Amino acid sequence: MSLNDIEAESELIPLLTTEDEEALSKEDLPDSVPILPLKNTVLFPGVVIPITAGRDKSIQLIKDANKGNKVIGVVGQKDQNIQDPGVSDIYTVGTVAQILRVLKMPDGNTTIILQGQKRFEVNEIITSIPIYVPQ
Repeated sequence: MSLNDIEAESELIPLLTTEDEEALSKEDLPDSVPILPLKNTVLFPGVVIPITAGRDKSIQLIKDANKGNKVIGVVGQKDQNIQDPGVSDIYTVGTVAQILRVLKMPDGNTTIILQGQKRFEVNEIITSIPIYVPQ
């Protein structure tokens, strides 16, 4: 299906209302956030997605953030085959996300429900385990 296949009268439902977008852009965010690298996934502002965390560092980052302000930075990982990505293995533009829910699945995996809030760019790395960057 392409955009040409959509009829002119079709109604598209926005993910966010104008009010939601304004509220997200005005929301205060912390000065620094822990970074969660994602394989094969991109999170956009306003979108809610489930993410299954498999790496021990990622699970610990999620647990720590969930106990605190529930805000993390999500960035794409350049090479999905790297199991322990460093600073050079992640993209520098990502999305600040709110943890909505952390679920322990029956198979032992940890799944988190994230909502993208605002785009950000990595300016400086404060620590490397987990990776923290100032906003």
